[in-house]
Amino acid sequence: QVRLEESGGGLVHPGESLRLHCAAFGVILSFNAMAWYLQAPVQQRVLVAMVGNGKTIYGDSVKGRFTISGEGAENTIYLQMNSLTAEDTAVYYCYANDITHHYWGQGTQVTVSS
Repeated sequence: QVRLEESGGGLVHPGESLRLHCAAFGVILSFNAMAWYLQAPVQQRVLVAMVGNGKTIYGDSVKGRFTISGEGAENTIYLQMNSLTAEDTAVYYCYANDITHHYWGQGTQVTVSS
């Protein structure tokens, strides 16, 4: 059974950086894509960044500040988050898909506060 595990969340001050890591376990079929989503309180889950099928996509609010790296072939991705603001506060989820299923991690909390 595929399992995604996130790590690297925490509490930082505005302007600081964090690096999230997602590792996949139990992978049998190659992933088509891996991604990071965020969900703020009482908000829908939204795309932060996705890599796969030769493309990299970023959400508008993080362009120029966040960088996704790694790839599905390695079953691991990172999210380097710079110049964090209070609006980035959310639970960040790792996502992956193969030809049969979509997978989600349990999420890691990122809190940006002065």
